[in-house]
Amino acid sequence: MSAGEQGLTYAAAGVSIDAADAALDAIGELVASTQDRPGVIGGIGGFGGLFALPAGYREPVLVSSTDGVGTKLAVATVTGRFETIGIDLVAMCVDDLVCCGAEPLFFLDYQLLGRIDPGQVRAVLVGIAAGCRQAGCAILGGELAEHPGLLAPGQLDLAGFAVGIVERDQLVDGPARARAGDVLVGLRSPGLRSNGYSLARAALVERAGRRLDEPAWEGAGHSLADELLRPSVIYAPAVLGACRALPVHAVAHVTGGGLPGNLPRVLPADLDAEVDLGAWDRPRIFSEVQVAGGISEDEMRRVFNLGIGMVLALAVTDLDAALAALRSGGTEPVVIGRLVAGAGRVRFTGDPLRSV
Repeated sequence: MSAGEQGLTYAAAGVSIDAADAALDAIGELVASTQDRPGVIGGIGGFGGLFALPAGYREPVLVSSTDGVGTKLAVATVTGRFETIGIDLVAMCVDDLVCCGAEPLFFLDYQLLGRIDPGQVRAVLVGIAAGCRQAGCAILGGELAEHPGLLAPGQLDLAGFAVGIVERDQLVDGPARARAGDVLVGLRSPGLRSNGYSLARAALVERAGRRLDEPAWEGAGHSLADELLRPSVIYAPAVLGACRALPVHAVAHVTGGGLPGNLPRVLPADLDAEVDLGAWDRPRIFSEVQVAGGISEDEMRRVFNLGIGMVLALAVTDLDAALAALRSGGTEPVVIGRLVAGAGRVRFTGDPLRSV
């Protein structure tokens, strides 16, 4: 080191310990707002989050899930709107857990940032805390990582991790439980949730030249950014209510791959899911994406949920009880089809109804 030349510091290399400390201070009460859930031991700040298993289980099974929000983050980053993206992160994880019949217990997040901005970190945690409160789980820990040179200031990536619990004999095991004649009940999704955003952005922004601050479509009272950042519905509480009220044979979370890619994951090898495309109205955003990108109907079905975010299979005799339980949980259920003899695939019947 030459005379007068100062030694390097971590901050000069692009990592601010002070900013990280400020970010942790900014999110403390948000984390605390989720920790009234029974089982939480202590608060954040230790090397591990502590959680006591609930009493009363005979043979408890822990169920874990991890996910992200994909390139929906690109819309949040361009607009600087991060307050709802955390809801999506929680939804992608806890709604996987409930496909096994598991009740979400706790959640952890990982934020990778080009530069830690306490305001940005807090905005993301606003959504994560809201999602955890909706799902009934606690934020048990997380990690902030500042990676200058890997990400530019303002850029970030997210990952979420959730753990749930279910009695072993109450596991929802579609391949073992589902039967021919079971009815399929779909739960409506008002928007894209967190899937297919690379195709949606390519169609709407890159090909059609749409601006995020313009109306979502002609006559819409909200912007395209509002539509693309619409937070995901968290289905877990409603699905758990149905599972506790009646025998649910299978549950599928409709994420990347759409109905054809996700329903077969919970089917026996000798059954098909017959889905009536005319059973529900597609939210308008799907037709906007399809027309803007000249996207085929087959491709739309393979990429997007098309307005159905979760599917339950159950006996026809339990249908009324299921619809009542799901409605009382705040979701909008609709009968979309049935299970028939087949080879573990999805068959589509009918024509899509108009977009709404």
